Amino acid sequence: MANSIFDIYKKLYKYFGPQNWWPAESAFEVMVGAILVQNTNWKNVEKSINNLKKAKLLNARKLYNLEESRIAQLIRPSGYYKIKAKRLKNFLHFFFREYNLDISRIKKMPFLRLRERLLCVNGIGPETADSILLYALDKPVFVVDAYTKRIFSRHKFIKNSDDYHLVQDYFTRHLNKNVRVFNEYHALIVKLAKDFCSKKKDKCLSCPLCGL
Repeated sequence: MANSIFDIYKKLYKYFGPQNWWPAESAFEVMVGAILVQNTNWKNVEKSINNLKKAKLLNARKLYNLEESRIAQLIRPSGYYKIKAKRLKNFLHFFFREYNLDISRIKKMPFLRLRERLLCVNGIGPETADSILLYALDKPVFVVDAYTKRIFSRHKFIKNSDDYHLVQDYFTRHLNKNVRVFNEYHALIVKLAKDFCSKKKDKCLSCPLCGL
């Protein structure tokens, strides 16, 4: 079974190639994107990120000092913008209080302790916390999303009803804890789901995992 999970990774990597995910110019940009992408697609997040860049506000200290209402207007394309502005502010208050908005300081924190602290921030759930940990801070954690559950439940590795941590534990047990592999694997899963493994099951015969 361990070989099967890793074989899928190798098959997807060979088919799609490296995904170079998360698309961002800085670790802080990844953190912002991870919060904004909740319940929306990445194209909408890109619009919000570009708004922040044009306003020269994609900076931890500047956003920390910015009024929540102004943040909400800038991130409007992401949807639920008032809620997300509040969540972003909650994260920034945590980041300031615990690490003085310093990426190098937060990176030094032990993984499990940092994950626990992130999950205490109002509006930061497991997927968002793990995206920040993996993509912004290079911590070895496997990110699970709806695409992961859809693909691997269809191939009978897991059940679609399994909760986040059960699925995450399954992948962690069957893969070596490698930041690069965890990063690439999740990105490849997203790519597979978008290109082939839709809710409609209309492209199964052309899927690179067909016959698995």
